Amino acid sequence: MILDRKKKYLQIALNSNLGDAYSIIRSLPKSDRIIIEAGTPLIKEYGIEVIRQLVNYWSQGDLTGNPYIIADLKTMDRAETEVQMVKSAGASAAVCLGQASLETINSFVESCQNEGIDSMLDMMNIEYPVKILRQLKKQPNVIILHRGVDEEKFNKNKPIPYVQINKVLSSYNVMLSIAGGDSLREVQRAIFNGANIVVVWKEFYKLSSSTGKLAEDFLKEIK
Repeated sequence: MILDRKKKYLQIALNSNLGDAYSIIRSLPKSDRIIIEAGTPLIKEYGIEVIRQLVNYWSQGDLTGNPYIIADLKTMDRAETEVQMVKSAGASAAVCLGQASLETINSFVESCQNEGIDSMLDMMNIEYPVKILRQLKKQPNVIILHRGVDEEKFNKNKPIPYVQINKVLSSYNVMLSIAGGDSLREVQRAIFNGANIVVVWKEFYKLSSSTGKLAEDFLKEIK
């Protein structure tokens, strides 16, 4: 599966355990606009092998299209090695932190291009993402504007960085992802401001009787 710039996507981040991940994937509506993230906690618990297991589970099930699995590595160093690892496990995209050195980010973008997967650069805790982007040799495929979980929990006044969407898209030909909001209102605002991808996780941490319906409701807002 290749991301289509003309479409809007719902990215569901799986952060609990593999059993929960399987159950949640099984409950989701069939849609080529749903993409799956192997969250950092999931990768730390199971290792890179969890990506291969998610890809296999999706492929063997009655699900739409080829799986698009994002490896949220939050790479800070050794970019080439980490990209090669997740590519071999079947990932379609990997994530590097904007806080990494320019050398690491440049290596990450180039390695993703060489391996044929999408490069995603997470700008969590970066006040001015454009300052990072203008220094890079090549732009990543996706820029993630991100309010972190701890930021939201311990600083209720910390806004989701919607204001940066236009600043990035007016200067760079990239896709834009927004992470850090899980309500329908926050999803609506992200799309209204021009985001291509909306990341949710809180309501998809554990399976509930409303998980599938919630995904459908989100998809209706992401047009």
